[in-house]
Amino acid sequence: MTTGLDLDGDLEITGRVMPASNATFVGQIGDVAVVYKPVSGERPLWDFPDGCLAHRELAAYLVSEVLGWDIVPRTWLREGPLGRGMVQLWQDVDPDQAAVDLVPSDQVPEQGWRHVFDGYDGHDRPVSLIHEDSPGLRRMAVFDIVVNNADRKGGHVLAMPDGHRYGIDHGLTFHAENKLRTVLWGWIDEELSAYELDGVERVRQALDGDLASALAPLVQPYEVASLIGRCERLLRTRRFPSPRGEMPAIPWPPF
Repeated sequence: MTTGLDLDGDLEITGRVMPASNATFVGQIGDVAVVYKPVSGERPLWDFPDGCLAHRELAAYLVSEVLGWDIVPRTWLREGPLGRGMVQLWQDVDPDQAAVDLVPSDQVPEQGWRHVFDGYDGHDRPVSLIHEDSPGLRRMAVFDIVVNNADRKGGHVLAMPDGHRYGIDHGLTFHAENKLRTVLWGWIDEELSAYELDGVERVRQALDGDLASALAPLVQPYEVASLIGRCERLLRTRRFPSPRGEMPAIPWPPF
């Protein structure tokens, strides 16, 4: 629970996350540990020219909140030592758990996991990318479809000690064109559950009101229109999509 936390105090940088494509810092606001990504540390991207990545991170959190599935940790915009940026509550993961993994191809578990693809490691040994077959990870996959996540790496899935899974790093979201790049392809063409469809319907309805107003200063109007289109497509097809288009279906590196 984050209710009652004082998140308006001084933000002190205590470390830097390496490696990271954009400047990413660990910090403290009083006793609260946070991640801080200043807008000044963002690298320009040819396919995301409109709106800063920090805004997209906040937009992803707002959609997560409407879904009601607690996928994205609490996220907000504020000033910091390096200027305005995205701030997100730090999460202490369980180092003994992995929701996404690479295993030898002859050791893919028969139950509890979904197979995504096969390849070779740096020593030319056959390996397979797998992920959990869990309701929480399915919901994250649905969230990624809705926000058009172009960068769901395995390292962007946080395995918490209580079994919860958080998704982080949502700067590459909400593009108007299909950009879905994810390691969570294990449910291709399977039917969405009633619970999952209810979440998508909540987002679609909110886009006729408060959510649309909240997203307006964060992403472009045509990107909101595309978000509406993705929700309506999911509600119509009621299935997980397959990869489409010329872009790679999986981000590189996958972790």
